Amino acid sequence: MNLAFKKTTCRVLVVSLFALSLQTAHAGLIGADQAAAGTTSPERAMLLSTLDRTDVVAQLQAAGVDPLAARERVKSMSDQEVHAMAQDMQAAPAGGVSTWGWVAIVLVAALVWYYAIRK
Repeated sequence: MNLAFKKTTCRVLVVSLFALSLQTAHAGLIGADQAAAGTTSPERAMLLSTLDRTDVVAQLQAAGVDPLAARERVKSMSDQEVHAMAQDMQAAPAGGVSTWGWVAIVLVAALVWYYAIRK
């Protein structure tokens, strides 16, 4: 039984070596542009998804900008440019009125109130 066990073990090892040697791997060098083409930063994805919105497309067309050209411009931007634009978008007020806008509104309201009571 000892000899049969050794023969079986030897046969299993030979078959497994042949089976493993049939699988081949291909390795090669790729350029940096090919490596970077498959990955998209989350900030770039956010900018591109913003360009997909219908209200943004309508505003771009109203301003005379082709939405496809804007999309290509975002794709060709450097990572620093994309990061700066994404930070600007995230820091922008949602309603469109900035802090200075509120200061102007309060100042105008104060002037109207002052001159209305004075007369």
